[in-house]
Amino acid sequence: MKMENSQPLRVVAIGGGTGLSALLSGLKHYARPADLSAAPIDITAIVTVTDDGGSSGRLRREFDVLPPGDIRNCMVALSEDSALLSRLFQYRFPAGRGLKGHSFGNLFLMALTKIMGDFPDAVKASAEVLKIAGRIYPSTAANVALEATLADGSKVVGETRISRSRQRIRRIRLIPRKARPLPAALTALADADLITLGPGSLFTSVVPNLLVAGIPEAIRKSPGVKAYFVNLMWQPGETSEFRASDHVRSILRHAPRLHLDYAILNSRPIRPALRVRYARQSAKPVENDGDAIRKMGIEIVLCDLLEENEKVRHNPAIIASVALGLAREGRHRRDVLAGQKDA
Repeated sequence: MKMENSQPLRVVAIGGGTGLSALLSGLKHYARPADLSAAPIDITAIVTVTDDGGSSGRLRREFDVLPPGDIRNCMVALSEDSALLSRLFQYRFPAGRGLKGHSFGNLFLMALTKIMGDFPDAVKASAEVLKIAGRIYPSTAANVALEATLADGSKVVGETRISRSRQRIRRIRLIPRKARPLPAALTALADADLITLGPGSLFTSVVPNLLVAGIPEAIRKSPGVKAYFVNLMWQPGETSEFRASDHVRSILRHAPRLHLDYAILNSRPIRPALRVRYARQSAKPVENDGDAIRKMGIEIVLCDLLEENEKVRHNPAIIASVALGLAREGRHRRDVLAGQKDA
């Protein structure tokens, strides 16, 4: 009997922002597969909580709660009802003193946090309301901020200011330095068949999760496959001139004992009109230098990942399909290890 046909494949997706939401929205369709002979996927998202801009930033400053925006987006991405409830959670008030710019989902999470007295508990309760296809954990329950050291040695504090910086980022740190993860997140990492990083902003969505004490070690010890979805485009200032290998090196520089099994790269050229539009914002496609990545002992998955509309984005269905294949490999790896222990 094949274990993959009897037990869900366990995927832990780490990141934040629109990139993580794209992956989760694709994975959701495998959580309850139409083909009953296929193993479903058990999804866990570990989400950064360093946002200090927009509605999330205002709520964070005014009510001393963790920023709900990235977690709200992940909830909507995993929601079973992608119509009414998800639209409600994403609804942004167009006017109203104190309300303008806030999303209903952010206000809901903030109010529930105050009622329950704990942000992770509020996230869990909200997930039950939305009937999401998985679990979502903040990377830490601590109220943390980001500090970036730039190429000239100067320091910038706050995710919004870091994103606006036009200098290359040398290093990212958390304030306070020692933030602790949720035990449930560490358990999910230990049990994972696949652990993904990204896609998403390198220094403000992916790396911050790796700065939480215990998370890099839990990833390293997990027997599951570890894979990084490399970004498609530069982020002006933050990753200008970055090749694919520079993204990988930055991750390993912030989590030096971590080993990645795969880097997932896009193979399809971006159409000229979009390249011109992005070039006006000083953004170009990330160059694939696969040989440099292979020299780090990391294998390459190269395929067409694009969903081109008005913006360059990862296609949710494609990246979820890639993740599914890697999760099956991770399950096989676990089966082999279990067999060796039993022998």
